[in-house]
Amino acid sequence: MRSHGTGLAGGDITSAVLAIGRSDFPNVLIDTLRRQAGVGHCMVFALSRTGAAHCLLDAGNIPIGGDLGAAYAGQFHESDPNRDALFEAESGAPIMLPSFAPRMYGARYRKIFFHDSDIVDKCATAIWVEDTCFYVNFYRIAAQRRFADAERARLQAIAPVIGASVARHFQQAAAPTPDQNLAALFATRAPLSALTPREQEVCRRILLGFSSEAISQSLGISLHSTVTYRKRAYERLAISSQNELFSIVLGLLAGPRRLN
Repeated sequence: MRSHGTGLAGGDITSAVLAIGRSDFPNVLIDTLRRQAGVGHCMVFALSRTGAAHCLLDAGNIPIGGDLGAAYAGQFHESDPNRDALFEAESGAPIMLPSFAPRMYGARYRKIFFHDSDIVDKCATAIWVEDTCFYVNFYRIAAQRRFADAERARLQAIAPVIGASVARHFQQAAAPTPDQNLAALFATRAPLSALTPREQEVCRRILLGFSSEAISQSLGISLHSTVTYRKRAYERLAISSQNELFSIVLGLLAGPRRLN
């Protein structure tokens, strides 16, 4: 059996991936980050090579998060110690920023963004898509204490997919359904594109949480046919379980060509 994996258990962050383009994406994202790594707050900024900055997302347990986002986008992005690392990165490649240390930041920056807001720890990832950098920040406040080593390692593991999901979400002008997102992936990306149309329909519904009976009813086919299409699809993909199917999808979303 070939291995198609990102090291993530199926369904761990799939809810955030499938929420791309939906109005509830911020809530689904922060709920996913809380479950997976104890993140208290998430903020996303869009930085351009021309010098502009915008706060795209502010979700979590920091009451003045909106004010911090506006302050950062207004002027403090220029004094962010991560700025050089962000702007030296290549387009399309996931970036994991250095571990947080208060001494990295100037006194005024520390006061506003850490002391006044009660933030005690931070991790960050980013990805460039053409001329826009999607800068994703994960915070913990004093009541939570700093990230444990296991939580930090977990964030590093899921960061590429989280960054790709955030970028994809904010690139989309419309709000397609989860099945539309999956349909586009199945239609264009190997090995999923090698499946027959009916095999793709069955696999997409598996990823959306349909039972075999629900798939049969949705497609107007017998339960026996549903099981047969699933078996054939798994054989083509050289997998044997739903978790491995999830891993293929997450691996494609995290791959270097995911945003083309």
